Amino acid sequence: ALEVATYTFLEQLTGRTGEKKHKALLCQAAEHWLGMPCGIMDQFISVMGRAGHVLLLDCRTQEETHVPFTDPNVILLVTNSNVKHELTGGEYASRRSQCYEAVDVVKKRHPDVKALRDVSKAQLDEASSDLSPVSLRRARHVVGEDARTLQAAEALKRGDYETVGKLMVESHNSLRDDFEVSCVELDLLVELALQVPGVLGSRMTGGGFGGCTVTLLRASALDELVAHLTKGYKDKTGKTPTCFPTVPGDGARVLTL
Repeated sequence: ALEVATYTFLEQLTGRTGEKKHKALLCQAAEHWLGMPCGIMDQFISVMGRAGHVLLLDCRTQEETHVPFTDPNVILLVTNSNVKHELTGGEYASRRSQCYEAVDVVKKRHPDVKALRDVSKAQLDEASSDLSPVSLRRARHVVGEDARTLQAAEALKRGDYETVGKLMVESHNSLRDDFEVSCVELDLLVELALQVPGVLGSRMTGGGFGGCTVTLLRASALDELVAHLTKGYKDKTGKTPTCFPTVPGDGARVLTL
């Protein structure tokens, strides 16, 4: 968000503007130059965000689909664990490498496979005996997460927020157990959130090893949820979480004051 906002500011200073997709890709390139081999999701939503919608992004074709998220009775709560994480330390890169290892193994049986998005659960199960336990867990997360993402998009189109919440919990469990990028603080925040009536789902978000959770909830449950998270988290960790409710908004843009 900061790099996209900075780019937008520089566009106004120089008078040079371009296509939004190119803008997102240049911001990604800046992170690669600094040693962070990130994907394109954060940059794309920061550029392409649209109020009242979530963004379904195909990272291969870079095709974006805006999915409505407009029910005023359903909101998101972002909760910062206030645990610092550094993604340039190698954990992100190691997981990318482990995923590529899994692709190489599956490709021996299915040459058309180029990435884990091309791998079905059946194909992964077929190759499981040839994979290291770690690579199998990493691949199982990615294959499952791709499926959950598409299911969540369809559920949102139907206004089925209960299913979206269930998929969020499944996603967190997979990030914790198979991708192994969660931490005790994030797990605690998810556990506490799910104890509150009106909470539909919760999961860690971002690169992991700290950072934030995102919780889907009925708007009427907000005050109780914030109070429960604040007390429960402080009792267990001694830290105070930072909570802020939010709804989808527009991407980086010029504001007239």
